Amino acid sequence: MKTYLLRKISALPISSEAFHPFGQVIVASDDGTLFSSEDAQLQFQNGIPRFYIMRLHQHGRKFHKMTRHQLCTQCLGSLDGKHWLLGVAPLGRKTVPCLEDITVFRVPGDCFIKLEVGTWHAGPYFDHAWVDFYNLELSDTNLIDHDTYNLLEHDGVEFEII
Repeated sequence: MKTYLLRKISALPISSEAFHPFGQVIVASDDGTLFSSEDAQLQFQNGIPRFYIMRLHQHGRKFHKMTRHQLCTQCLGSLDGKHWLLGVAPLGRKTVPCLEDITVFRVPGDCFIKLEVGTWHAGPYFDHAWVDFYNLELSDTNLIDHDTYNLLEHDGVEFEII
């Protein structure tokens, strides 16, 4: 039987500064505010954008797979103000996520995140029975732009969010 290492990782409160290597944190602005660098800087030139609501069911706080999308940015946010957790790792110069760079953020329900093109991500994770999320990506992201890396298979590591 193959052994593996279970790494416990704490979730950090999200902030624009801390999340910057992975993407953007978008918070409410007053109606009529002009477009600025504080708005989501989207990249959807490689296809048709898809904006939809996905229902996810609670599946614990362990992860050993990370995914990235190299053709577009992706935006995620929860409905009903529910907080959630997201594991991320920057694209960097490697074609696989670097274990030392994996970070988990606690995302409040009053904002959304935009993942930069190529950012590795795991989740969302949450403690509710289910959460509805809005998701903005390309219409075929899950068919042609879904690169997944198995940390357990390749590195013998699984993460548990504490």
